[in-house]
Amino acid sequence: MKTLVLGIGNLLLSDEGVGVHVARALQRENLPGAEVLEIGTAFLDALPALEHADRIIIVDAMQAEGAPGTVYRIPFGDCARRQSLASLHDFDLSRALFLAGRQSYPSVTVIGIEPAKIAWGTELSAEVARMLPAAVAAVRAEIALSPLIRAEHAQ
Repeated sequence: MKTLVLGIGNLLLSDEGVGVHVARALQRENLPGAEVLEIGTAFLDALPALEHADRIIIVDAMQAEGAPGTVYRIPFGDCARRQSLASLHDFDLSRALFLAGRQSYPSVTVIGIEPAKIAWGTELSAEVARMLPAAVAAVRAEIALSPLIRAEHAQ
């Protein structure tokens, strides 16, 4: 089973880039069966990898009204989707999977991190930087979760 981890977000907007920071940390580790991509805002760059993934883990900033740095695990189907595209940066996974020629959708989970600051800047806020190891651990745990256990969690 091939797991694809996508670190997304805008590195120029402080905590909005946390998904990329998590992907960079994971790329330094040996994760058998997993491919980690630093997508940033270029979702279309993931098309070749999306074509063959059995499951996908998206890592991104997620505003869910929790304390800054809170790490969330959300099934993709429970995430809110925009109804229109404002730019290619708003290109979502459903559209990318369609463009990749997928006949069926893989299992998708989102690991979200509550931002403290989304403003011009390339550094993570102190709250989010402090929780970066927890976000990396959450992705590692999701990768290790067997498909049988995943099916039981979905029910």
